[in-house]
This record gives sequence, C-alpha cells and structure tokens, in this order.
Amino acid sequence: MRDFIVMLNETPWSIALRESLYVWPILEATHVLTIMLFAGTILMVDLRLLGLTFKQTTVSEMTERVLPWTVAGFILLVITGSVLFYAKPLVYYHNIFFRLKMLFLVAAFANILYFHKRAQANVAEWDLTAPPRSARISAGLSLAAWTAIIVAGRMIAYDWYDCGKLRPGGFLAVAASCPAPLAQSSEE
Repeated sequence: MRDFIVMLNETPWSIALRESLYVWPILEATHVLTIMLFAGTILMVDLRLLGLTFKQTTVSEMTERVLPWTVAGFILLVITGSVLFYAKPLVYYHNIFFRLKMLFLVAAFANILYFHKRAQANVAEWDLTAPPRSARISAGLSLAAWTAIIVAGRMIAYDWYDCGKLRPGGFLAVAASCPAPLAQSSEE
C-alpha cells in the first residue's frame, strides 16, 4: 500500500496541488465550510431525534427537508477531501489523526446504515411522538462519531505526531506505519 501512496505522491498533479498558491487554500476552505453545512444538518436531525429541539416538527418532515442539504454537503466533502488527500497522500497516510478519522467515518457509516435500515423503518408509528430508544441511541452515536471525525480532521493539520517526531518503533510510530529510520553510518 505504501508503494502506491509514494507513487501517488510523486505524480505531477499531486505535486502541483500541494505547491499551488491558490488551489490548496481554496480546497481546504471549501472542505471546512462544507463541514459546517454537513455537520449542521446532521446536528439538526440528531437533536430532533433526541427530542431536544424542533419538537413540533415530525422526524419525517425534518429529514425530508434537511436530507438533500446533508447529501449535497457530503458529496462536496468527499470531493474536496479526496483532492486534499491526493495533494498530500504520503503525509496523510502516515498521520495518526487521519487514520483515526477514517475509523470514525466507518463507525459513522455503520450507524447511518443501522438507522436507515432498522431504527427508521417504522418512523410512521413514532413520527409525532418521541422516537424509540434505538433511534435516540443512534442519534447519540451519530453526534459522538461526527464530533470525533471533525476533531480528528482538525488535528490532521498539526505536525505534533509526524513520523520524524515519533520514537521509532513506538506505539504511535507503528500505528502510523512510519518507516524505520535509516541507519546512520559513522565515518571513520
């Protein structure tokens, strides 16, 4: 996998993206602004499911109005996130927070699948009342997962745990798949 990432890192487009004076900051800003759209719509639905806000609005009406914005935000996030990854694949590949973000994304998607296949299956029965426990648990897990994704994503920007700063062979260096340092030859 690392060989592929190294090859991707050396492509002309990847180099041009990461060295661009304007494209990189525009991509990054678009990604961050889109997070606000996406996370904001998720927050609205989850808070409604938890019964904390929008109590006069049915869950089905809330999702019908908000879901298109959530999907649009998600599509933009995937596009901008993929291009950002493509610009610095080797940096992200060895970043422990990027790896955590990917794990949290898997957990969030598992929760989404569960909610839409199981918890929301009988929404017509509880649309005007309090959502069932399974829907509330799913909403709580959603809030936790997306918060963790945003925090991990924000931490990616910092170099505190870059491979060069980690103890070779240490837990974080191994978790980030840091390459072993080259042996230094002593001149005699």
